[in-house]
Amino acid sequence: MAIDEKRAWILMVVAILGYTTYLILVLGRSGPGPLAETPYVATMLWTIGGGIVAGIVLHILASIGTSAAANRTDQRDREINQFGEHVGGSFIVIGAMSALVMTMAEAPHFWIANTIYLGFVLSAVLGSAAKLSAYRQGFQPW
Repeated sequence: MAIDEKRAWILMVVAILGYTTYLILVLGRSGPGPLAETPYVATMLWTIGGGIVAGIVLHILASIGTSAAANRTDQRDREINQFGEHVGGSFIVIGAMSALVMTMAEAPHFWIANTIYLGFVLSAVLGSAAKLSAYRQGFQPW
């Protein structure tokens, strides 16, 4: 397995686990009041930071455990990476536009922050899924 494929797996798993952890913690804290009044900032920062650290550590371990030949990237790897980044980038734009509309509508900060976070998570997960699909099922650049 190429190192770029391993990185896509790592990013997807870390994003899913980090966001799931965040949701469990925030929803577990929500009381009988509105969800928008639930404390979320520290939990969001810790899960994002934890995801970044976990991703870095797992990338290092994947690089150590990969042969020198598999650590090389070729033209196909670069095209697959670019394709996945385009797919993922579209969800960053969707999340940002959604947050912008919510800001104009003066929605609570809780919903705006969570929309942006969800946009980043969807970007990582769906961009990685696109890369993995291209690795597994073939890739035809346009």
